Amino acid sequence: MLPNIYKGDYRLLAAVPLLMILASLYFIPMIKMGVDFQGGTVITLSLSEKADAAEIQAKLQGEGLDASVRVFDTAVGYRAEIEVPQSQDLVRADGLKEEFNALLPDVAALEVASLQNSSNNAAYLAKKAELDAVADQLFALSGTSRAAMNITGTNDLQKRFGEEYSAVYAAYQKSISGPIEEVVKYDSISVQTVSPALSSHFIDVAINVVILAIVLSFILVFVFFRDVVPSIAVLTGALADILIALGCMGLLGIPLTLASFAALLMLLGFSLDTDILLTTRLLKRKGDPRENAFDAMKTGLTMSVMAMIAFGALFILAVVTHIPTYYEISAVALAGLAGDIFATWGINGVVILHHVEEKKRRS
Repeated sequence: MLPNIYKGDYRLLAAVPLLMILASLYFIPMIKMGVDFQGGTVITLSLSEKADAAEIQAKLQGEGLDASVRVFDTAVGYRAEIEVPQSQDLVRADGLKEEFNALLPDVAALEVASLQNSSNNAAYLAKKAELDAVADQLFALSGTSRAAMNITGTNDLQKRFGEEYSAVYAAYQKSISGPIEEVVKYDSISVQTVSPALSSHFIDVAINVVILAIVLSFILVFVFFRDVVPSIAVLTGALADILIALGCMGLLGIPLTLASFAALLMLLGFSLDTDILLTTRLLKRKGDPRENAFDAMKTGLTMSVMAMIAFGALFILAVVTHIPTYYEISAVALAGLAGDIFATWGINGVVILHHVEEKKRRS
């Protein structure tokens, strides 16, 4: 029978989760950005025979391709996963495209205005010179010259700019596929490329989602309990869960991808669930607050253990099938659920129980 951990000086329970949070803060900077958030290319190959990952990586580097290689066995044969970091040429090309598209409407409008009234010629030529300068930089990246293109107007410049932008991407793809063709024998190939613009979009969306989730959670908890201390305690427990999960990601080398980010959001919801369970039992139920906290803990632990069993099964499946998405979701979820046990009942429980007992003493 599990003893009531809130008997005696329950404030000591906060020591373990606080130490876990401090350790997590050390490992969080070690988290690597996945292709989704950093940009780059992941090539998945179905191999005709078993190969050595270190040997393939060394050969690719000898061919001038900086890549990390992982080889694993699946139920349908051997597979290799080659991850190539973001190309600086692509980053530059995306930046130039953004500048070009921002200048283009003004240039087009001034071109029409200058045809209607010659007094607009100076403004048009100045703005067009800016557009030409941006285009020249992209053409230099693609290895072409605007002077040799016989561009007649803004529409023609826009068309050629788009073609050369595509050429930069084609050259990047060729710089990857060429060395792989030389080094690796494979039956089939799958390529996933995330552009710098798309990775920046993912980061912006992720930040907005996190901020929105925190704000809405605080508002809903405060409206429900009408008390600042429990509201802050609930969000503190949820934040502690996320920090512990992030620390485990840094320790275990799990990259931040869309899959692991989804697992973190799921942990936020699960943490709020257990924290609200605890807060409701302590604030709404009559009787001994320590017994109420202990009853809530038994219910919460049952929920946590069942969730850990489910994600444990997914983790085993990930190990067997070598599917990165399954591994990232299950590993992050298991780390966060384990952290939730300590954070909810060691931090959130201590804060709210102390708050309730202090209110009783004052009354």
